[in-house]
Amino acid sequence: MEERKNEATNRAHILFDRFVQATTCKGTLKAFQELCDHLELKPKDHRSFYHKLKSKLNYWRAKALWAKLDKRGSHKDYKKGKACTNTKCLIIGAGPCGLRTAIDLSLLGAKVVVIEKRDAFSRNNVLHLWPFTIHDLRGLGAKKFYGKFCAGAIDHISIRQLQLILLKVALILGIEIHVNVEFQGLVEPPEDQENERIGWRALVHPKTHPVSEYEFEVIIGGDGRRNTLEGFRRKEFRGKLAIAITANFINRNTTAEAKVEEISGVAFIFNQKFFQELREATGIDLENIVYYKDDTHYFVMTAKKQSLLDKGVILHKTAFGTGRGRLRD
Repeated sequence: MEERKNEATNRAHILFDRFVQATTCKGTLKAFQELCDHLELKPKDHRSFYHKLKSKLNYWRAKALWAKLDKRGSHKDYKKGKACTNTKCLIIGAGPCGLRTAIDLSLLGAKVVVIEKRDAFSRNNVLHLWPFTIHDLRGLGAKKFYGKFCAGAIDHISIRQLQLILLKVALILGIEIHVNVEFQGLVEPPEDQENERIGWRALVHPKTHPVSEYEFEVIIGGDGRRNTLEGFRRKEFRGKLAIAITANFINRNTTAEAKVEEISGVAFIFNQKFFQELREATGIDLENIVYYKDDTHYFVMTAKKQSLLDKGVILHKTAFGTGRGRLRD
């Protein structure tokens, strides 16, 4: 009997490690479901799920994460998870903003459902993190999920890796995540309701998905600039027009790659010799460049207009437009 109990405990530890180490969206969801099935837990019971998970997973690695999340959850603004106890929320989009918002709503005590039309995190572009963002993510246990979090000379993280961290935190807190579900519109409550109290719902694809029956009081559009929520004014901020070139190369983590120094944004006026040597070697004239090393070697740079004309990237010497008409694929 004792031996069987030990086997079940060890199995739970293995499944937890597999969940923490998952490197894809689908892999994370699958590993989490396997962990829940083994522990006989139902994530839909959002009010008690996290506490039940803690009680059933007495594992030193998990305990280190519980300590982080408990400390965050004890913040006075959350009112011990009772600030939004009877609030139901729907969040469109499982990007960094959507997931981080979901986590805060859950800590406030709300029931949170997130829908995402894709089932993969593929955005390898790298974000340079502000100090307060680093502090926030560390408080959510980012280092427990991603050991290399802000371990280099420059504090940055790929968008994909950031999404994975936030997805794992969200799942642990009992937030429902549904992938391959696309938001298509709002379904208003019926006007004539005598006995029933039907609330706001969402029109989704596939139409028969259980989320279509979910009633909510709060909806948040976290699906980026192509926001699918209608009826809201949009304000766009534009800087000076420029053409940025972004490139990602696989980081194979070789010794030679490890020796390459990162570039935290350098402009021509601050290091003219570097840019002149680059132009002589490649024939490309840049105004600035950033190089970060993460899962990929990430480059973003702005080329001078004449250089783009010389290389045939821009076909006509006219004013820049916002479309692709003047650019060669």
